[in-house]
Amino acid sequence: MYAAERQVLLAERLSRHGRLSVNEVAAELSVSTETIRRDLDVLERAGTATRVHGGAVLSTAYARIEASLAQRTGERPELKSRIAAAALEFLPGTGGSILLDGGSTVAHLAEVLPADRHLTVLTHSVAIAHLLVGHDGIALHTLGGRVREVTGVAVGQTTVEALRGTRADVAFIGTNGIAADHGFSTPDSEEAAVKRALFGSARTRVVLADSTKFGPHRVFSFAELGDASAVVTDDGITGRDRAMLEDAGVEVVVA
Repeated sequence: MYAAERQVLLAERLSRHGRLSVNEVAAELSVSTETIRRDLDVLERAGTATRVHGGAVLSTAYARIEASLAQRTGERPELKSRIAAAALEFLPGTGGSILLDGGSTVAHLAEVLPADRHLTVLTHSVAIAHLLVGHDGIALHTLGGRVREVTGVAVGQTTVEALRGTRADVAFIGTNGIAADHGFSTPDSEEAAVKRALFGSARTRVVLADSTKFGPHRVFSFAELGDASAVVTDDGITGRDRAMLEDAGVEVVVA
């Protein structure tokens, strides 16, 4: 087991149980206690764990991240589930690779990835990585960086550099705004930089966005409309917004 995979496993256990013992986990994974302590140091720097004598507990900051994602995932769940199901048509075949952005609609997609298709999945979302730990058929890779507390995704130069060294078949990306004169946008500059790198690291770029994202724009644009291969949205999209995307050469899929 690679270090990144072991760290995701430890983070998932902290998320479920709130604490873990170094000795117990080391014995279970057949590694040294020093290896587990180094893993916990990584999780503590990422803001996921707080070290205590003999082990670690889930950090209060990360608990807030999980609560935030759970709240956002629970908003309009049927709508987001429909968008996620429609986005499955863009999955590559067995042996393919995908990039998963953070965000609640992308989390819905992660939950419905098929078990009968072997895929390599890369994500910078701690919460989405947790969802996919132990998923049959998925080779999971996490992209490192500083974890942003509000959204629970890794950001910063480390994350961007990691993406520059990848080339996936498909990237599934969320957005906070879609506008003709500002493209796809988000309110945080560091998240915009990562989303820009996601666009540059995939052959096919699929944006998942419900119809409320059209019209308003956020401060930081991370891609022009024509940079996307497709946008998957719901039937609340207006004819004008659909024409805007199609005029830019973007395929529109209505869930």
